[in-house]
Amino acid sequence: MSLNPAVEVLNTEVLSNNWYVLRKVTFRLQKRDGSWETQSREAYDRGNGATILPYDLARRTVILTRQFRLPTFVNGNESGMLIETCAGLLDAENPAQCITRELREETGFEIQNVQKVMEAYMSPGSVTEIVYFFVCEYTHAQKLTAGGGVEEEDIEVMELTIDEATAKVASGEIRDGKTIMLLQYAALNIFAAA
Repeated sequence: MSLNPAVEVLNTEVLSNNWYVLRKVTFRLQKRDGSWETQSREAYDRGNGATILPYDLARRTVILTRQFRLPTFVNGNESGMLIETCAGLLDAENPAQCITRELREETGFEIQNVQKVMEAYMSPGSVTEIVYFFVCEYTHAQKLTAGGGVEEEDIEVMELTIDEATAKVASGEIRDGKTIMLLQYAALNIFAAA
């Protein structure tokens, strides 16, 4: 049953259930002129995620990560390496619990006082995922391990000034959407007043 009376789902077919689920959905959509049209789209469901930008206001620094991302490699990123904010999938956790765990695993920082600043659909034309965006203050005393991720992850932890990070966005060295959004948020809302 649809919450939108202008959408009627006719059929849902699972195309792949390998890593996550790819579905083909056939539906009728009532257009603005009142006519109905049957359409078919694929939607990739990998669950929802969370991301975080730790910052040190006094030192004007942020913590980012760098790792290999196959989809970028097969789409023209020659090294496949991407500079990003720490992030992960929620699985059964709430967004704050998830990002606190991911922050510890990926960066080695143990921080509990995370602050949600926004949420967004990152690729609504094909992916169902909502990403929850967080920031938090950090100190070097909160770094309890080297980080680097779990299992097959090989994550480099980077500390940059906010000016270095935003310069990397301008130069194209940082090209990850969630990272650009959090860096812009920090530049406008956290570091601009300091």
